[in-house]
Amino acid sequence: MLGDYFGSSFFELLQVEHPQLVPDLSAWSGAAGQTIPHGTTVLAMRFSDGVLVAGDRLATAGHSVASRDVVKVFATDSHSLMAISGAAGPSIEMARVLSVELEHYEKIEGEALELEGKANKLSQMIRQNLPAAMQGLAVVPLFAGFDGRRKQGRLWKFDITGGRYEEADFDATGSGGLYAREALKQGWREGLSAPEAVELSVAALTAAADEDRATGGVDLERRIFPIVKVCSEVGVKDTDEDGIERAYREILSRRTSSP
Repeated sequence: MLGDYFGSSFFELLQVEHPQLVPDLSAWSGAAGQTIPHGTTVLAMRFSDGVLVAGDRLATAGHSVASRDVVKVFATDSHSLMAISGAAGPSIEMARVLSVELEHYEKIEGEALELEGKANKLSQMIRQNLPAAMQGLAVVPLFAGFDGRRKQGRLWKFDITGGRYEEADFDATGSGGLYAREALKQGWREGLSAPEAVELSVAALTAAADEDRATGGVDLERRIFPIVKVCSEVGVKDTDEDGIERAYREILSRRTSSP
């Protein structure tokens, strides 16, 4: 039996056909007075073949460690990535809803949504979270992907009202975002290779961890490494932990050999 909705938005389909199933991100507002886990530092940058998105693994609740191995970088489809900072619960839920939304659109329309349209979808979801954000449960993500039409990587940052702002080269957000962004500013250049971008991302997260106690960095003792994903024309790929460890040890080696 046909329903009343004929568009390609999964979120709008639920609102029309099954409103009781619509994810209510504002429901988290009831926890605003509690000490809830928050994700901290994430970053994104362009490199020669596309974009890289990375995040540390630490989540904090007040001055305590809530989790040492939380995942903050998600592939929302085959050619886009979302990195989360802010209140961990609604942030992760938003990333999952966006992934389903993009998959539904592609199945209905027969082709993927344009990259800028994906950023618009995320902007709408952040706007719906505004009541919870005003109570301290903000979702402040980064979104990046490979634009098949322009044949290049692109990235956006957002504010708590859903405003989106495209960044030309790189950005970082979260409690250690300022320190990560300064490291990116010093090390980024046009035409970075993928290995160079990975090393720069590890250096930026290490710099953030040095200055911000809520940023995890690399934990060699527990074998916990940042999540680093790259997105190019061929799709999304994870950076293996061995590559991240090599980059980190190279950073340590340069530090100890420097006067």
